Amino acid sequence: MNRLMNRLPFQPLTLGLMAAGLITLAGLGLFATRSQAADADAAKPGASAVAKPSLTVTTIQAQSGMLPIKLAANGSVAAWQEASVGTEVNGLRVQELHAAVGDNVRKGQVLATFAAESVQADVALARAAVSEAQANAAEALANADRARAVQGTGALSAQQVNQYLTAELTAKARVESAKAQLDAQLLRLKHTELLAPDSGTISSRTASVGSVVGAGTEMFKLIRQGRLEWRGEVTSAELGRITVGTNVVVTSPTGAQVKGRVRMLAPTVDAATRNGLVYVDLSSAVVGGKTAPGAFKPGMYARGEFELGSSGALTVPQTAVVVRDGFSYVYRVGPDNRIAQLKVQTGRVVGDQIEVQSGVKPEDKLVATGGSFLSEGDLVKVVEAPKAVSKQKEAVAPAKPAQAASK
Repeated sequence: MNRLMNRLPFQPLTLGLMAAGLITLAGLGLFATRSQAADADAAKPGASAVAKPSLTVTTIQAQSGMLPIKLAANGSVAAWQEASVGTEVNGLRVQELHAAVGDNVRKGQVLATFAAESVQADVALARAAVSEAQANAAEALANADRARAVQGTGALSAQQVNQYLTAELTAKARVESAKAQLDAQLLRLKHTELLAPDSGTISSRTASVGSVVGAGTEMFKLIRQGRLEWRGEVTSAELGRITVGTNVVVTSPTGAQVKGRVRMLAPTVDAATRNGLVYVDLSSAVVGGKTAPGAFKPGMYARGEFELGSSGALTVPQTAVVVRDGFSYVYRVGPDNRIAQLKVQTGRVVGDQIEVQSGVKPEDKLVATGGSFLSEGDLVKVVEAPKAVSKQKEAVAPAKPAQAASK
């Protein structure tokens, strides 16, 4: 053996390489054995690593209830009736104006006065004419009485008697004519004061002091009784769903709301737009719980909602609905706490609740908030909602009082 070893060249180097190779093979075999053991352990039940939930959520269920059926429409606010107030006397000068735009006036209140000197002179002339006619009538009556006294005696011919009797009738007619002219002049004198034909609000004034106006010239516009109405435009199909007496809530561009009632439906539909008008009487506007008399103005554009009754519906909080790519989704939590994304069809909104028309069952457990951070198949941790928050369905609980209560 020693002879053989002596014959081999590089004897120490060869022995070192052989020993290193044996050690490497032994290490690889041990690593393979450990890997196989680890794979076998991983295949055993319960040996997998515990998955961590991606989010902690609270769950809610869809609630059944009655929701109001409303029909929205747009339209303009207008005066219920607008009266045109003008003079009935021709050629008189405006002496004084007693009302301005925006004034509330009563029926019979003086709005303007005209210079009455010329009319007063005409009245005096008419009175004199009446007196003259009455004097002539008295003379004609005396002549007629004398003629009747001698009628048939031959003192006067029948023709003369007839003339006296006719003169009596003519004199009486002239008295009546003179009185009628006097009444006309007195009426002109009365019209030198322009009176309000009804109670209401002055919406326009075109007269000015010193101007001479003709008969029939408009001087004021009056919103009768201060009543306003909203004229909503609805389609011909929607017009059939509305009846006289339907309640309406009208909202102005400033946010003021007023309750009204349908007074009349238009008997025709516009041939160009295929829309019909609904006339709604408006009551006092309310802003922030207080009456706001000037919240609505004629000519204002407003939005209204017709209250057509109520119907049953499933509702969820608006925070449970997530809108993605133009579609609405809710997130259902399964028995294994895995998320399932459900596409839903939403409907009416009342407060913080929104109607879910399809895609959800009453028994489904849905993620209350934070659905926008979840995806299909995510694992979540479900916790019970705080009692202070769960009791408040219509208002969001403030954060500071909740923290104070928890302390």
